[in-house]
Amino acid sequence: MKSTLSPVLFAIAIILSAYLLGDAIIHRNRPQGMIHVTGLGEQNFTSDLIVWEGNFTRESRDLQAAYASLEKDREAVTSYLKSKGIPEEQLVFNAVSTLPQYEQNYTSSGNYAGQTFTGYQLSQTLVIESKEVEKVEKISREITELLNQGITFYSQPPRYYYTQLESLKLEMVAKATEDGRVRAERIAENSNSRLGDLVTANMGVFQITGQNSGEDYSWGGAFNTSSKNKTASITMKLSFEVY
Repeated sequence: MKSTLSPVLFAIAIILSAYLLGDAIIHRNRPQGMIHVTGLGEQNFTSDLIVWEGNFTRESRDLQAAYASLEKDREAVTSYLKSKGIPEEQLVFNAVSTLPQYEQNYTSSGNYAGQTFTGYQLSQTLVIESKEVEKVEKISREITELLNQGITFYSQPPRYYYTQLESLKLEMVAKATEDGRVRAERIAENSNSRLGDLVTANMGVFQITGQNSGEDYSWGGAFNTSSKNKTASITMKLSFEVY
């Protein structure tokens, strides 16, 4: 009986020792905590699409005469822009806006005495969207030349966009993630720990600001359209295991 129990007890002792050793290794390899970091990715770029708007107006007491004058202005604007190298298919003229004009009347004592019809103001807006950024930009500054032809043309500041924005955003995410990992590794090294797996990754706000503009960032995401040269930035909030 005694000789039979000894091998059994020995086997049980081996199994128990293996279990305790395995459990110790498992606990030793469990992550001891988490590191939370925010990575930043930035990239300067130049806009490759410009949108420029302007409008011209005519006023007359006679509506038909005002339309006729506005039509002549439209033809003159078209001819001018075509001579500057803008294809006619890029010239988008919106519908004509018609606004009656009135003069306010007052009595000698300053009381309101109604209004008098003085005519119509007709206005038409022109929109140009082009990838020839420099060309359209130059034209927008020279458009006052139309004043010499008697055309009252009001030019709006150009708006600048980038057509490869999605690809740029992916590049920014990669840069921000790498920046976050480097930050986490340094923190782990300084605390005598080893960086483990990435547990969570959350993308922050994507911002586009003018280069060297001192433009403020927005919680909802800034999207600059007034500057041709821009800076894109994005943040990534990352959580890593540490051992």
